[in-house]
Amino acid sequence: MSLEGAREAAREVLKAHGVTSAPVPVERIARKLGVRVQYAPLDNDLSGMAHIRDGVVIVGVNLLHAPNRQRFTLAHELGHVVLHRAILEDNVHVDRVLLRDRDSSAGLYREEIEANAFASELLMPTEFLDAILGGRQVVLDDDEEISTLAKKFRVSESAMRFRFFR
Repeated sequence: MSLEGAREAAREVLKAHGVTSAPVPVERIARKLGVRVQYAPLDNDLSGMAHIRDGVVIVGVNLLHAPNRQRFTLAHELGHVVLHRAILEDNVHVDRVLLRDRDSSAGLYREEIEANAFASELLMPTEFLDAILGGRQVVLDDDEEISTLAKKFRVSESAMRFRFFR
């Protein structure tokens, strides 16, 4: 799958669930997709995991991480559920913060890159950003604007900055 294919899959999920404004209700979407979300304290470097057991999709999210980080982790794991379901059938797919951030941004794991693209589009849809920005470019050094956007979408400032590098 291409990165644009991953983003398009996220847009289809938003459309199917009638999401028209930020912040995106990612937990509600997960429930409607039949995903059981479990929050638990995990090792600090473990952000989330996903697997399918007896036909039930289960996503685990690290309760010790910041709420915005948890939202991104859930969206990322939903990306795996939507895009890579087959890898969840036989294995527990584990996402570590270091590996997801470093290796996926370095292009080492295609599935991680696709799940990040899905999560970014799900939580910060292009259509919503374009409507807010009215066609103007964001100045990435403008901490106040990035902070305002991040709060509106309930994501971290680093996720918001990264979103504009698409």
